[in-house]
Amino acid sequence: MAEFRAHPPPGDEPVLSENALEVLRSRYLVKDRRGKCIETPAQLFSRLASSVAEVEAAYGAGRSEVKQWHKRYYDLMASLDFLPNSPALMNAQRRGTLSACFVLPIADSIEGIFETVKQTALIQKAGGGTGFSFDRLRPTGDRVASSGGTTSGPISFWRVFSETTNAIQQGAFRRGANMGMMSVGHPDILRFLHAKQNLKAFTNFNISVKITDGWMSKLLKSGKALHIVVNPRTKKQFLLPRRIDRANYTIDDLREIAGAGKVTDRSAGQFYTVGDMWKLIVKCAHKTGEPGIVFIDRINRDNPTPSLGPIEATNPCGEQPLLDYEACTLGSINVAQFVRATGDGPGMDWPRLAGTVTLAVRFLDNIVDACNYPLADTQRLAQANRKIGLGVMGFADCLFALGIRYDSHKGVEFGASLMKFINDNARKASGELARLRGPFPNWSRSIWKTRYKRQVRNASLTCAAPTGTISIIANCSCGIEPVYSLVFVRQVLDGARMLQVNPLFKQIASERRCYSSKLERKIARTGSIQKLTEVPASVRRLFKAAYDIEPQWHIRMQAAFQQHCDAAVSKTINLNKKAAPAAVDKAYRLAYRLGCKGVTVYRRGSREQEPMSLY
Repeated sequence: MAEFRAHPPPGDEPVLSENALEVLRSRYLVKDRRGKCIETPAQLFSRLASSVAEVEAAYGAGRSEVKQWHKRYYDLMASLDFLPNSPALMNAQRRGTLSACFVLPIADSIEGIFETVKQTALIQKAGGGTGFSFDRLRPTGDRVASSGGTTSGPISFWRVFSETTNAIQQGAFRRGANMGMMSVGHPDILRFLHAKQNLKAFTNFNISVKITDGWMSKLLKSGKALHIVVNPRTKKQFLLPRRIDRANYTIDDLREIAGAGKVTDRSAGQFYTVGDMWKLIVKCAHKTGEPGIVFIDRINRDNPTPSLGPIEATNPCGEQPLLDYEACTLGSINVAQFVRATGDGPGMDWPRLAGTVTLAVRFLDNIVDACNYPLADTQRLAQANRKIGLGVMGFADCLFALGIRYDSHKGVEFGASLMKFINDNARKASGELARLRGPFPNWSRSIWKTRYKRQVRNASLTCAAPTGTISIIANCSCGIEPVYSLVFVRQVLDGARMLQVNPLFKQIASERRCYSSKLERKIARTGSIQKLTEVPASVRRLFKAAYDIEPQWHIRMQAAFQQHCDAAVSKTINLNKKAAPAAVDKAYRLAYRLGCKGVTVYRRGSREQEPMSLY
C-alpha cells in the first residue's frame, strides 16, 4: 500500500453514533497492513473534501479559495447534513472509483459478452455497481452462424456475470451489486423469471422485467391478448405454449406466428396471454420479492438525451436509469436535520435546506471531474452528460419530528413538496454552475435545450436512493422509506449484527415515561408498537413502521417523490407475511397508474436472509 497521508480536518469533529463508528472502522477508514485503522472519521471527511475542493482550481479558484471550499465541503459532511455514496467516502485519493452507478451494454456476440464481463470486473473491483439489459442476446437454442451450432442463451451468460461478481467481492469492502433486466417480450422471459426463484442463485443480482405502455394497455383492457415474444436477432414473432418447461425450453419449443403459423381461435387457448404473463410475474414477486417491474416507456419519456439512444437499464437499486456506459455519483441530504422549533411548533428550515442543496449540487458536479473512472468510454460519457443523483435520507425521521403520519394525505403532500423544493433548488444551482462553467457538453442534443430551453450543468440532477449504509453513518432512517422497525437488528457485510433503535421514538417515549428495556425487547420481537397498550395512542399513531403501513401508502409516497425526480425512486413496497398475490397485483397496477418508473415489493419472510431483521 502506498504511504498514507492523513488529512487534518479543517472544522469540528463529527458527532457519530456507536453504530456509525463501527461501520466506519470496519469498512471505510484507511487501515495499515495489519488491519489497524490509521485514519479517523474526521480525516476521512477531510480526505474526500480535499479531493472535491481541488477541482475548484480547474475552474479558476486560487489556493486560498480552494482551502475555503475544502472547509465548506468538510462541514457539509461532518455535520451529517449530506453524505455522498459509499465509493466516494471509501475511495477518495485511493484506489477505486467515486461513482456507485454504472450501466454496461451486452452485445450479442461472444466477444461482446466477455468484453462486458471484463469491464464489469474492473468496475466492481473499483467499488461500483453495474446494471445490464439482456434484451440483445439471442434466445436459447437460436442459431450461431459462426459455429453452425446453437446458443446456450441469456441465462447461461447471466451466470458468468454473477460468478464474476462473486470472484471480485471476495474480501471486498463492499458487496458486489448488479441489476439484470429483460423485456417481457424476450423469448427467454420465462427462463429469466424461473432462474431467480432459486434463492441460492444469482444472489448478487436484483432483477426487473421491462414493460411497455403498449403491453400495459393490453393488460388493462382485458389481459386476454396473446403474449407475443420477439427474437432480437431475426425479429420473428413467437407465442409461448402454456405447457412449456420454464427452466429448459428453447426457441424451437415456441410457436412462430408469421405466415402459415397464424393462430386460430381454437388453438389460442394453448398459449400464454398477457394476463397469464402478468399473473406469473406477480406470483414470482409474491413468493421471493422478485422480479421488480420497470415501466421502460415512462423512464424514456424523461431521458434527457434521447438523441444518444434509449435507456435500457438502471443501476442495481433502480433509482438511476442510465445509457450504456454512463455512470453517476449519488448523494443524499439528511432532511431530518432541517426540522426546527418555531412558535407554531416544529417546521422546516427551508432557507438552510436550499443552501445545502446548492452546495451538494456543486460537490457532486465536482466529483464528475474528480472521479477515477475504470473505463475510458464511461469517463467520456459521464463527463459529456455530467449526471448526478441528489436525493434524501432521514425522511421518516423528518415526518416523526414534524408530527406527520407517513400513511396520510398530509404525509404524501409533504413528501411531494419537499422533493419539489429540492429539485427546484438543484436545477437553480445547476443553472448557476452552467453560467460559471458552461452547460454539460451534450446540452445542445438534450431536452434541456429542446423542451426546457434552459442551460444546466448536469443532464440529470435528482433521484431517491436507498441510502443503506450512509444512513447508518448519519444515524437516520433510510431514503424515503418508513422505518423498518423502531428497534431492529441490521446485518452488515462482515456478518456483524447491529441493534438499531430509532432515537426520536426513544426520546419521545422516554418523555412520556413509557420507554424501558422491556419495551425495547417487545418491539424488537414484533417490529411494531401498534398493539402495545403501554405506549400512548398518539405515539402509536405517529410511529408506524414499514409493515404497519398499507401498501397503497407506500406506492403513493413513491409516486409523490417521483413527480419531482429527474431520475427515479428506489422504494420497497412492504407486504405482511399473509398478504395474497392479489396485493402484489394491486400494488403494481397502482404504481403504473400513478406514474412510478418502477416498483418492487417484498413480502415479509419470503427470504431466509434479510439485511434487517427482528430478534
